[in-house]
Amino acid sequence: MPHYDLVIVGTGSGNSIPDPRFADWKTAIVEKGVFGGTCLNVGCIPTKMFVHTADLAATPAISSRFGVDEELLNVRWRDVRDRIFGRIDPIALGGHDYRINHADNANVTVYEGEGRFTGHKEMAVSLAEGTETITADRFVLAAGGRPVIPDIEGLDEVGYHTSDTVMRLDKLPSRLVIIGSGFIGAEFAHVFSSFGVDVTVVARSGALLRGEDEDVSARFTELASERFDVRLNHRPRRVRRTESGIAVELAGGDVIETDELLVAVGRRPNSDLLDVAATGVTTMDSGHVVVDAYQQTSAEGVYALGDISSPYELKHVANHEAHVVQHNLLHPDERIQADHRFVPHAVFSSPQIASVGLTEQQARRRGLNYVTSKQDYAGIAYGWAMEDTTGFAKLLADPETGHLLGAHIIGPHASTVIQPLVQAMSFGLDARSMARGQYWIHPALPELIENALLNLDLG
Repeated sequence: MPHYDLVIVGTGSGNSIPDPRFADWKTAIVEKGVFGGTCLNVGCIPTKMFVHTADLAATPAISSRFGVDEELLNVRWRDVRDRIFGRIDPIALGGHDYRINHADNANVTVYEGEGRFTGHKEMAVSLAEGTETITADRFVLAAGGRPVIPDIEGLDEVGYHTSDTVMRLDKLPSRLVIIGSGFIGAEFAHVFSSFGVDVTVVARSGALLRGEDEDVSARFTELASERFDVRLNHRPRRVRRTESGIAVELAGGDVIETDELLVAVGRRPNSDLLDVAATGVTTMDSGHVVVDAYQQTSAEGVYALGDISSPYELKHVANHEAHVVQHNLLHPDERIQADHRFVPHAVFSSPQIASVGLTEQQARRRGLNYVTSKQDYAGIAYGWAMEDTTGFAKLLADPETGHLLGAHIIGPHASTVIQPLVQAMSFGLDARSMARGQYWIHPALPELIENALLNLDLG
């Protein structure tokens, strides 16, 4: 039974941990799928490459307002797909080859199979040639998550896609039904609609992206309903094959015909697949592995990071946590804590959305004293250039200190424009100092933030 100093399960952000400082550690890496994890292969990187292409395809629909008449002649789906994965797949293969064949990894053994704990710090790995059991002094659980599949009658029989598979379709469908109203559904609705697909979004709740600030969610729902067939407060009851495709029967009696079906109701951590309880690791009701501020689990010497333990389920969070775990493995007497105070996120739909900190509904629930402000894109010069009449930035701040509590943007380049606000919150810069203590380029999009800061009623 091979014994290691360190076993890392998963090759997303966990694969960044072994560097030259671990050269004298006997290390094993366990990976059941493709190297690179969710982000590289089926998540943030390919989806954003599709989104950028969709943004280009969508420009003819709005070009006339600028006095330019454009026409979308064709979307060569396979060319789009193959350009994206023609870049991504070699990176995944390169990561695999590096760990197996490069001289830097002489002390690294790669197990290509599914691992499952069978005892305390003991893992059985199912390999093509059989099962091998390994043990280690330390484990890092970085096995990510997978799509949630809802209990809908007939789903397995008709065939469906998740975010793991829909980007590799052989041809562009004429019709697509998306079950789910979160960021995955919002991004793919934009992509396929921009490519000319008739998109229907089925949402159980009364709004899309309901986890966002209420004003942002309401605006996005309004704008999305103008582009897609949005069915709010609807629950799929059954799906079945028809002569022309797939019929989605809703609980209220409506039936939607489609060519392809995308299930995008969320993701779940892979802790159950690893049977983490067998090694003494506890989980939340959601399945996320419980970790402390040092990213250590309830089992000594067992760390976890990324989607298997983080409710944020964001690549930049996983990368930060991997750095923390790496440091703590190397310096067990000088450990550092993860910093999850101000975690930003973005939704790359159209319009873009970006957020950091508290939403207004969260601030209300906590009973906080706060003030808010808004600044429309339509109120700044670059917003005039873009003819944007729907986007805005919304800020929440403490009226006594002027420190920002939350920031929410819906509109062009929101994921970029929000970064100064993340920086201000992270380093304790108050709104007054931020607005008045620096130049803001005119006319440029950051004036959206300058004006929103100035609009705060801070006395």
